Amino acid sequence: MKESKTNITQLLENICLGNDQKSFEEVFKIFYERLLNFCIHYTKDRESAEEIVSDVLNKIWFKRSELSHVQNLETYLFISTKNQSINYTKQFSNYRVTYLEETGMHQLLNTRDPGKELERRELIFKMNQAIETLPQQCKIIFSLVKEEGLKYKEVAQILNISPRTVETQLVRALQKLDKILSPYIHDHNIPKKEKAKQLQK
Repeated sequence: MKESKTNITQLLENICLGNDQKSFEEVFKIFYERLLNFCIHYTKDRESAEEIVSDVLNKIWFKRSELSHVQNLETYLFISTKNQSINYTKQFSNYRVTYLEETGMHQLLNTRDPGKELERRELIFKMNQAIETLPQQCKIIFSLVKEEGLKYKEVAQILNISPRTVETQLVRALQKLDKILSPYIHDHNIPKKEKAKQLQK
Protein backbone atom coordinates (compact mmCIF):
# COMPACT_ATOMS: atom_id res chain seq x y z
CA MET A 1 0.00 0.00 0.00
CA LYS A 2 1.34 3.42 -0.98
CA GLU A 3 2.33 5.82 1.75
CA SER A 4 0.23 8.99 2.06
CA LYS A 5 1.69 12.19 0.63
CA THR A 6 1.25 13.85 4.04
CA ASN A 7 3.42 11.24 5.73
CA ILE A 8 6.06 11.46 2.99
CA THR A 9 6.17 15.25 3.36
CA GLN A 10 6.65 14.83 7.10
CA LEU A 11 9.46 12.33 6.57
CA LEU A 12 11.25 14.74 4.24
CA GLU A 13 10.87 17.52 6.79
CA ASN A 14 12.34 15.26 9.47
CA ILE A 15 15.30 14.54 7.20
CA CYS A 16 15.97 18.11 6.09
CA LEU A 17 15.32 19.92 9.34
CA GLY A 18 15.87 17.25 11.94
CA ASN A 19 18.68 15.22 10.40
CA ASP A 20 16.57 12.18 11.24
CA GLN A 21 18.27 9.09 9.82
CA LYS A 22 15.33 6.81 10.68
CA SER A 23 13.07 8.95 8.49
CA PHE A 24 15.59 8.62 5.66
CA GLU A 25 15.62 4.84 6.08
CA GLU A 26 11.81 4.88 5.90
CA VAL A 27 11.89 6.92 2.68
CA PHE A 28 14.43 4.49 1.24
CA LYS A 29 12.17 1.56 2.15
CA ILE A 30 9.04 3.21 0.66
CA PHE A 31 10.56 4.15 -2.69
CA TYR A 32 13.33 1.68 -3.47
CA GLU A 33 11.33 -1.03 -5.28
CA ARG A 34 9.06 1.48 -7.02
CA LEU A 35 11.97 3.46 -8.39
CA LEU A 36 13.83 0.29 -9.29
CA ASN A 37 10.97 -1.01 -11.45
CA PHE A 38 10.70 2.41 -13.09
CA CYS A 39 14.43 2.62 -13.73
CA ILE A 40 14.60 -0.81 -15.37
CA HIS A 41 12.34 0.51 -18.15
CA TYR A 42 15.27 2.67 -19.18
CA THR A 43 18.36 0.62 -18.34
CA LYS A 44 16.96 -2.83 -19.23
CA ASP A 45 19.40 -4.08 -16.60
CA ARG A 46 18.55 -4.69 -12.93
CA GLU A 47 22.08 -4.35 -11.59
CA SER A 48 22.59 -0.95 -13.19
CA ALA A 49 19.12 0.14 -12.06
CA GLU A 50 19.94 -0.85 -8.47
CA GLU A 51 23.02 1.37 -8.54
CA ILE A 52 21.12 4.31 -10.01
CA VAL A 53 18.23 4.09 -7.54
CA SER A 54 20.54 3.68 -4.55
CA ASP A 55 22.46 6.74 -5.68
CA VAL A 56 19.27 8.80 -6.14
CA LEU A 57 17.97 7.84 -2.70
CA ASN A 58 21.29 8.28 -0.91
CA LYS A 59 21.49 11.83 -2.25
CA ILE A 60 18.35 12.57 -0.22
CA TRP A 61 20.46 12.12 2.89
CA PHE A 62 23.74 13.59 1.72
CA LYS A 63 22.08 16.67 0.17
CA ARG A 64 19.33 17.02 2.77
CA SER A 65 20.26 20.62 3.57
CA GLU A 66 19.47 21.55 -0.05
CA LEU A 67 16.08 19.83 -0.33
CA SER A 68 13.85 21.93 1.91
CA HIS A 69 12.34 23.49 -1.23
CA VAL A 70 11.04 20.13 -2.52
CA GLN A 71 7.24 20.10 -2.31
CA ASN A 72 6.54 16.65 -3.75
CA LEU A 73 9.23 14.12 -2.87
CA GLU A 74 7.60 11.37 -4.92
CA THR A 75 7.72 13.37 -8.14
CA TYR A 76 11.20 14.64 -7.33
CA LEU A 77 12.54 11.10 -6.93
CA PHE A 78 10.95 9.83 -10.14
CA ILE A 79 12.36 12.78 -12.09
CA SER A 80 15.82 12.26 -10.59
CA THR A 81 15.70 8.56 -11.41
CA LYS A 82 14.57 9.27 -14.97
CA ASN A 83 17.36 11.78 -15.53
CA GLN A 84 20.08 9.52 -14.17
CA SER A 85 18.70 6.59 -16.16
CA ILE A 86 18.81 8.59 -19.37
CA ASN A 87 22.35 9.72 -18.61
CA TYR A 88 23.32 6.10 -18.02
CA THR A 89 21.83 4.87 -21.28
CA LYS A 90 23.52 7.69 -23.19
CA GLN A 91 26.85 6.87 -21.59
CA PHE A 92 26.78 3.12 -22.14
CA SER A 93 24.74 2.72 -25.34
CA ASN A 94 26.99 4.67 -28.03
CA TYR A 95 9.50 -1.58 -19.39
CA ARG A 96 -0.65 -6.05 -12.66
CA VAL A 97 -2.53 -4.10 -12.43
CA THR A 98 -5.53 -1.88 -12.80
CA TYR A 99 -5.78 -2.81 -16.47
CA LEU A 100 -7.09 -6.21 -15.44
CA GLU A 101 -10.14 -4.65 -13.85
CA GLU A 102 -10.86 -2.59 -16.94
CA THR A 103 -10.93 -5.61 -19.24
CA GLY A 104 -12.76 -8.11 -17.08
CA MET A 105 -9.62 -10.14 -16.55
CA HIS A 106 -10.02 -9.77 -12.79
CA GLN A 107 -12.76 -12.41 -12.93
CA LEU A 108 -10.20 -15.02 -13.84
CA LEU A 109 -7.32 -13.62 -11.78
CA ASN A 110 -9.33 -13.29 -8.58
CA THR A 111 -10.72 -16.81 -8.65
CA ARG A 112 -10.06 -19.03 -5.65
CA ASP A 113 -10.63 -22.19 -7.62
CA PRO A 114 -7.34 -24.16 -7.45
CA GLY A 115 -8.12 -25.62 -10.85
CA LYS A 116 -7.84 -22.16 -12.38
CA GLU A 117 -4.30 -21.51 -11.10
CA LEU A 118 -2.61 -22.63 -14.31
CA GLU A 119 -4.95 -20.47 -16.39
CA ARG A 120 -4.29 -17.54 -14.04
CA ARG A 121 -0.52 -17.86 -14.43
CA GLU A 122 -0.79 -18.23 -18.17
CA LEU A 123 -2.97 -15.13 -18.39
CA ILE A 124 -0.52 -13.08 -16.32
CA PHE A 125 2.29 -14.28 -18.58
CA LYS A 126 0.31 -13.25 -21.67
CA MET A 127 -0.42 -9.87 -20.12
CA ASN A 128 3.24 -9.23 -19.29
CA GLN A 129 4.21 -10.22 -22.82
CA ALA A 130 1.63 -7.78 -24.19
CA ILE A 131 2.94 -4.95 -22.00
CA GLU A 132 6.46 -5.60 -23.27
CA THR A 133 5.27 -5.01 -26.86
CA LEU A 134 4.32 -1.41 -26.06
CA PRO A 135 6.60 1.42 -27.21
CA GLN A 136 8.90 2.53 -24.39
CA GLN A 137 7.08 5.76 -23.54
CA CYS A 138 3.68 4.00 -23.56
CA LYS A 139 5.09 1.32 -21.29
CA ILE A 140 6.51 3.85 -18.84
CA ILE A 141 3.27 5.88 -18.77
CA PHE A 142 1.24 2.69 -18.28
CA SER A 143 3.49 1.71 -15.37
CA LEU A 144 3.36 5.12 -13.66
CA VAL A 145 -0.41 5.55 -14.02
CA LYS A 146 -1.74 2.01 -13.70
CA GLU A 147 0.84 0.41 -11.42
CA GLU A 148 2.17 3.37 -9.42
CA GLY A 149 -1.18 5.15 -9.25
CA LEU A 150 0.25 8.55 -10.17
CA LYS A 151 -1.97 11.27 -11.62
CA TYR A 152 -1.64 12.44 -15.22
CA LYS A 153 -0.21 15.76 -14.03
CA GLU A 154 2.45 14.03 -11.94
CA VAL A 155 3.43 11.72 -14.79
CA ALA A 156 3.59 14.70 -17.14
CA GLN A 157 5.94 16.46 -14.75
CA ILE A 158 8.16 13.40 -14.38
CA LEU A 159 8.44 12.80 -18.12
CA ASN A 160 8.42 16.49 -19.11
CA ILE A 161 5.40 16.12 -21.38
CA SER A 162 1.84 17.51 -21.29
CA PRO A 163 -0.96 15.82 -19.28
CA ARG A 164 -2.85 15.51 -22.58
CA THR A 165 0.04 13.51 -24.04
CA VAL A 166 -0.02 11.25 -20.99
CA GLU A 167 -3.74 10.61 -21.49
CA THR A 168 -3.34 9.98 -25.22
CA GLN A 169 -0.44 7.58 -24.75
CA LEU A 170 -2.29 5.71 -22.00
CA VAL A 171 -5.38 5.30 -24.20
CA ARG A 172 -3.20 3.94 -26.99
CA ALA A 173 -1.51 1.53 -24.60
CA LEU A 174 -4.84 0.23 -23.30
CA GLN A 175 -6.23 -0.13 -26.81
CA LYS A 176 -3.21 -2.12 -27.93
CA LEU A 177 -3.29 -4.37 -24.85
CA ASP A 178 -7.01 -4.96 -25.31
CA LYS A 179 -6.48 -5.90 -28.95
CA ILE A 180 -3.70 -8.35 -28.05
CA LEU A 181 -5.39 -9.90 -25.03
CA SER A 182 -9.11 -9.82 -25.82
CA PRO A 183 -9.15 -13.01 -27.96
CA TYR A 184 -7.42 -14.87 -25.14
CA ILE A 185 -9.71 -13.39 -22.48
CA HIS A 186 -12.86 -14.09 -24.47
CA ASP A 187 -11.69 -17.63 -25.07
CA HIS A 188 -11.37 -18.20 -21.32
CA ASN A 189 -14.77 -16.67 -20.66
CA ILE A 190 -16.62 -18.98 -23.07
CA PRO A 191 -18.37 -21.85 -21.22
CA LYS A 192 -16.84 -25.30 -21.86
CA LYS A 193 -20.00 -26.59 -23.63
CA GLU A 194 -19.92 -23.61 -25.98
CA LYS A 195 -16.22 -24.23 -26.66
CA ALA A 196 -17.00 -27.83 -27.55
CA LYS A 197 -19.67 -26.71 -30.01
CA GLN A 198 -17.25 -24.30 -31.63
CA LEU A 199 -14.60 -26.99 -31.99
CA GLN A 200 -17.09 -29.29 -33.67
CA LYS A 201 -17.98 -26.72 -36.33
